[in-house]
Amino acid sequence: MRMTVPDQATGRLTDAWRRCVGTGRFELALRRDYQDSLALIQRDIGFRHIRGHGLLSDGVGLHRPYEHRGERRVHHSFTYVDQVVDAYLDLGIRPFVELGFMPSGLASGDQTVFWWRGNVTPPRSWSEWADLVRAAVAHLVDRYGLDEVRGWPIEVWNEPNLVPFWQGADRDAYHRLYEVSAHAVKEVDAALQVGGPAISPGADEWLVPFAEFVTDRQVPVDFVSRHAYTSGPAQHVPFGTHQTLASAAELLTQFAAPRRHLAGTALAGLPVHITEFNSSYRPDNPIHDTAFHAAYLAPVLAAGGDLVDSFSYWTFSDMFEEVGVPTALFHGGFGLLTHRQIKKPTYHLYAFMARLGDEVLARGDDHLVTRHPDGRIAVLAWAPVDVTGRSPAPDRHPLALSVPLGPPRTTSAFLLRSSVSEDAGNAWAAWAEMGRPRSPRARQLDALREAAEPARTHRALPVAAGRVEVDLTLARHEVTLLELSPVVDETPPWWDTDRLLGLPAGTDRKEQP
Repeated sequence: MRMTVPDQATGRLTDAWRRCVGTGRFELALRRDYQDSLALIQRDIGFRHIRGHGLLSDGVGLHRPYEHRGERRVHHSFTYVDQVVDAYLDLGIRPFVELGFMPSGLASGDQTVFWWRGNVTPPRSWSEWADLVRAAVAHLVDRYGLDEVRGWPIEVWNEPNLVPFWQGADRDAYHRLYEVSAHAVKEVDAALQVGGPAISPGADEWLVPFAEFVTDRQVPVDFVSRHAYTSGPAQHVPFGTHQTLASAAELLTQFAAPRRHLAGTALAGLPVHITEFNSSYRPDNPIHDTAFHAAYLAPVLAAGGDLVDSFSYWTFSDMFEEVGVPTALFHGGFGLLTHRQIKKPTYHLYAFMARLGDEVLARGDDHLVTRHPDGRIAVLAWAPVDVTGRSPAPDRHPLALSVPLGPPRTTSAFLLRSSVSEDAGNAWAAWAEMGRPRSPRARQLDALREAAEPARTHRALPVAAGRVEVDLTLARHEVTLLELSPVVDETPPWWDTDRLLGLPAGTDRKEQP
């Protein structure tokens, strides 16, 4: 059945899907290959902010205790901080600041997380922690300007509800950390944005106590943050992880959770940021590299902005060392850093989103129709997926649309279609067909880069009464972008295709000997 897309907009497509993207630990941004990949992503997608762990961890070297004349003192060093933030700003992306983890010189214990050992214990001196936060924020303001840094959200810690990320998952201790940190931020400038509690999925019971705590204690809070994942228990294999998945609709349910739980509290109505989301939180889960993954996340990107102010994909970069130095060719993020950006289907999904219009004309379970200010139509469509793995997804998924296209008297439309699927724009599939080489040679890398490009087709379609009839057949796990533009025919009157081969104009080929 053909769906008639209305001519009048039903709403606007927000930029919540690209307001933030996740990254690995902070100092990885010092690497040239990291910056090259971020430049590519900014060119094709254009994220507004970037968030990662470890700003205050030892690898960045910000907190430097020393002794002088028998007295313990602290020097705050911003060498790496400045290099990273300068690189971010040069690429048109701004920090979404995460305050964590604990410098070893300030930590009250030795519990760490990740291969790079981020300390997750409370500070042994709350006043020194406040000094650290205040110094870090004040330096950013001094270097980059108050108006600039007021636009950088500052989040206190990461997933304190989980024992691996916060000693004992102690909620009261986190509340104290938040209180001290928020006041330190506001002492620099009252208009700076600070928020939390940055909880993981399954910890919504932290939200109301957090709201009660900051209300009772008059602690400043400008936004609420949460994470969203749909993966089940990890099934470990050497250098990899496999997990079951809930449906993508569960991600949208998680997005909606903070506002649902905080209704009626003093935090109702605050901005909500999903500062991490994905299918799996594991960087070594190969599901991220598949065409399935792009089709799985497409409805989330299409609808998530109706529920939250931002939702940050975790993560853009394959140089991501939570579980050690990556051992596989494809690993966790959008593209492959160490082999010059071999892009994946999910990367292309985001790049397709960046080419949609601002006006939303129609939404469906398998499509989103938008219009640009100049009248061009852009359609994102995706095939359904089966998260159980018990029955294969259909090889063909039909979609028929009647799309408005002007201006008046338009008789033809130019259609450009870009697609990724199991067979197109799928470097993972090509790598598997090569025998999964561990260190591909230059010729193989060239082939993988070519295989990673979306399939592109084009054609002319008739426009009748201001409408274009579009009939699509989506392949298995396909995500496709349709771009429709009205044609203004500028063909000169002397043009004749027959003359390409030197025949007389209007020649009937049947009459040729």
